[in-house]
Amino acid sequence: MATHRTPCHATRLAVVALIAALAAAAPALAQSPGLPQSKGAEPATQKANSDIVATLPLADTTAFDDAKRGLIATLPDDTIAGSGPQPAYSLKPYGFLDKTDPPPTVNPSLWRLARLNLVHGLFKVVDRVYQIRGYDISNMSIIEGDSGLIVIDPLLTAETARAGLNLYLQHRPPKPVVAVIYTHSHADHFGGVKGVISEDDVHAGKVQVIAPDRFMDFAVSENIIAGNAMTRRAQYQFGNFLPRGERGQVDAGLGKGLARGTLTLMAPTLSIKQAYETHRIDGVDIDFHLVPETEAPSEMVMYFPQFRVIDAAEIATQTMHQLYTIRGAEVRDGRAWSRYLSDILERWGDKADALIAQHHWPTWGEGRITDYLKKQRDLYKFIHDQSVRLLNHGYTPTEIAEALKLPPSLAATWSVRGYYGTLSHNSKAVYQKYLGWYDGNPAHLAPLPRADSARKTIAYMGGADAVLAKAREDFKAGEYRWVASVMSDLVFSDPQNKAARELEADALEQLGYQAEAGTWRNAYLTGAMELRTGIPQMPNNAPNAEVLKALSLNLLFDFMGVRVNAGKAEGKTIVLNWDFTDVGEKIVLNLENSALTQRAGIQAPDADASVTLTRATFDQIIMKQRSFAAAMLTGDVKVSGNPLKLREFMDTLDEFSPSFPIMEPVAQVR
Repeated sequence: MATHRTPCHATRLAVVALIAALAAAAPALAQSPGLPQSKGAEPATQKANSDIVATLPLADTTAFDDAKRGLIATLPDDTIAGSGPQPAYSLKPYGFLDKTDPPPTVNPSLWRLARLNLVHGLFKVVDRVYQIRGYDISNMSIIEGDSGLIVIDPLLTAETARAGLNLYLQHRPPKPVVAVIYTHSHADHFGGVKGVISEDDVHAGKVQVIAPDRFMDFAVSENIIAGNAMTRRAQYQFGNFLPRGERGQVDAGLGKGLARGTLTLMAPTLSIKQAYETHRIDGVDIDFHLVPETEAPSEMVMYFPQFRVIDAAEIATQTMHQLYTIRGAEVRDGRAWSRYLSDILERWGDKADALIAQHHWPTWGEGRITDYLKKQRDLYKFIHDQSVRLLNHGYTPTEIAEALKLPPSLAATWSVRGYYGTLSHNSKAVYQKYLGWYDGNPAHLAPLPRADSARKTIAYMGGADAVLAKAREDFKAGEYRWVASVMSDLVFSDPQNKAARELEADALEQLGYQAEAGTWRNAYLTGAMELRTGIPQMPNNAPNAEVLKALSLNLLFDFMGVRVNAGKAEGKTIVLNWDFTDVGEKIVLNLENSALTQRAGIQAPDADASVTLTRATFDQIIMKQRSFAAAMLTGDVKVSGNPLKLREFMDTLDEFSPSFPIMEPVAQVR
């Protein structure tokens, strides 16, 4: 890989989960029909799921025709082999979705989407435009140029991308890949790039890699600073460790789930920097439009005038998307999102016969495309404006979330229902964007820590036994939201209370069975699973090599800064010079007042120690392939001055557990 390290914005705490780590962690129970501890739907859940049917536009089955339209072929056995014994991706565990009628343990609306997302294979959209769908959480689009292929978003892993391209080549005239386009900076849209092209061909100029402005900044920086916490929380959002089945994971909202395998990355050879740019790639004219700070901080959509096709990337999919993702990220701008959709509609809406996206299935026909884009546009503007209206009346986030309802014209439209994002947590995102975490009530400025508050709350309510007795009655009455909340307090006050853990798990499970959003269902059921059986243990994952090579040294040292344990660093003043001989970079690190700062391009004459090494050696140490001590013995790391100061500095750094508790208190802050 050519050295290409654009300056990264390490101070941005808007991070997307390290999907690479998740992709390597397949659910241990993926083909089980349900966890041994899982229970059936309670009467209140059965009624709730039965009642929702009357509110759904079930007469509209157009999506099933659209999802199947243009199917050419599928992969044998619906499975993609991995590098080890586990498959990279398999749809076989989802065989239970063959049934049309939903079971009582799945929201009927989510069941419908789960069946739609199961439609998979190689599809023709229009002449010269094809898609691979259903073999990863995202889609890979393939445009036939004059002499080669233009691949848009090569999935999450090299294994799934390679299998998808091979499926295409088995049924279409063989052509080389001449360009790869990344629509945005999320890993499920670039991670499989080395499954479809090679570094040698890129270096030789045979293949272009095209991406929106600042793609590399965000593709790497968003995955690092808070990556450990995001990875852990993403296990809840995607249901990684849940069994696939009627009582487990049925879908992830945007697709079935994450592939496992090799995450790769190649730097762009062409960055789209202007709001609108047109380029001819292998005889294909492409109008690019940047849409930053929407679904991703670096994102773009496209129009293909020769084929009359819009590619909406991920800002117009067959669901309400997320203005805030529950795995954790910086909130997104619903007003800007709506404006960009309006731009697409006005610029290309009457010039398109098909609209594709990098998730879900296409929409065909000028009239249908116009209607689809209008409703997507109005969805995000409605969420933004109505949330702001209510916050200006003094409503708090929870009150806004409870009050907001989609207007009937939107609620009756399948493509804006909340399968991935929800009206509830999106409205809270709008509040957070404008007013932050504080709801204005001084009583909430400095509340007690969760465990302390829980103990006081339970004591005020008469103690654990009294609370359990009341909660069991509320559970029978179907008050699952309240039971989950009060049992969470009881678990936080006493994590060893088995009765509280079980009752909270039972309540969360029923909430999961009722949830329309795949993300919420996965979160509820994962919480229930961990309360019953504990936290699935994951190895301490070293950074992915492909991502690591793309990181600037500034970002790596900023990440080191968030690992400094303030208590261990108390009273220490350490200055270290770093000289990376192979890339010609020099950096001074200064540890003082329990904060790590850095200055690039200089060396401090009064440094406690000076470290000379190559970037390649540093990467090996970060990936835990070598230690500093071992590298010093071989001469690959040279330290002048006081080497004990380097050791003293390294001893202040925390290691993050990839399996920290969520359903009960974490250990006391050290």
